Amino acid sequence: MGIDPQFPTKIPRMRKGFVLIELLIAIAAIGILLLAVLPVLNAARDRLAVEEAARQIASAHNRARMMAVTESRPALLLIRPDSLILSVIDGVDTLPRWSAAGAGGIGVTLSGPVRPLVFSPLGITLGLSNATFLLGRGVASRQVIISRYGRVRVQ
Repeated sequence: MGIDPQFPTKIPRMRKGFVLIELLIAIAAIGILLLAVLPVLNAARDRLAVEEAARQIASAHNRARMMAVTESRPALLLIRPDSLILSVIDGVDTLPRWSAAGAGGIGVTLSGPVRPLVFSPLGITLGLSNATFLLGRGVASRQVIISRYGRVRVQ
């Protein structure tokens, strides 16, 4: 049996790489998937930022209350969109003790009372029945409710 002259003796190699059409289809598919996933990821980022801002306010409240008790002096907590400021009252002076970036630092809007929360040396908030701070970013929102007895509730 001889070699058939019509049949090539070398098998052609397959090409390596992709054709432009294949690449365009793959990029279009990835783009469509990203369009479906991005809103979900943005909503999750919004929820996380709002939760973080609510935790910051609750922690600042706890810190102010404990500082008033441990230093046996009234403490002032000012909750503003751009900052959280904690001071103690010493006679007629206020002494700054602690400050941190507010909710606005992470892109969260804050609305609520603009007057400072005053804590007695017993840890009770003076002159305030309930303070409600509204936090929001994108589709996420939370309420931080502070009672005069020192309870903080995040809803």
